[in-house]
Amino acid sequence: MKIKTALGKTLDMGSLIAKNEKMRAVGNMKVNARGDTIDSNNQVIVPANEKVANSYAKTVGNRSSHIQEKKKPPTKVQQATQLTKEDLEIKKSLDEFDSEDAEIDFLKGKTKNNE
Repeated sequence: MKIKTALGKTLDMGSLIAKNEKMRAVGNMKVNARGDTIDSNNQVIVPANEKVANSYAKTVGNRSSHIQEKKKPPTKVQQATQLTKEDLEIKKSLDEFDSEDAEIDFLKGKTKNNE
């Protein structure tokens, strides 16, 4: 975009912006001219593209735009049906005891019949 100054000179704003996009912007926001968040040494901390993507994800809620996918907490029904590792170990040990009890009862029945 070219403009004419009050003295009649032409000024190319596009090249001026492109030339100085990494310079610290005037103000108290700690950003450069592109909008990247920068530290005191003018090093980019958060790029402008990432800030826009986060803002869009919060507003629209589109799953494809999320940088990190969030897991939904399980519903009460899912929580009730899910077994923890401890629960599985307890269930397995109880199953083993039940099978041992059945064998003991079977053997007791045989010995009573033999007497």
